[in-house]
Amino acid sequence: MTISFDDFEKVDIRVGTIVEAETFPEARKPAFKLKIDFGPEIGVKKSSAQITKHHTLDELKGRQVMAVVNFPPRQIGPFMSEVLTLGFPDAEGGVVLAAISKPVPNGGKLF
Repeated sequence: MTISFDDFEKVDIRVGTIVEAETFPEARKPAFKLKIDFGPEIGVKKSSAQITKHHTLDELKGRQVMAVVNFPPRQIGPFMSEVLTLGFPDAEGGVVLAAISKPVPNGGKLF
């Protein structure tokens, strides 16, 4: 299936820096609760991310990630996830965060 460039532009993917990461024991699948700073235009948003297989809490704070910021918020157990943090599955389905090769300003839009 192909999409138009206009379709692609509807998905708002931004870069942000994780400012807080904690365990999410109430989640059905192992996950972390993240707070991500997307800069002054968008602010700090929350995300539930099933990234526990390849990532630790210690390494996440200060890391830049990509997320879809224009999906509606989604209730995940007692937590409201406001953005979808992006990653790719490994051979067994564990999530590896999508990487940014050099630091960029928070809030930058993928194009």
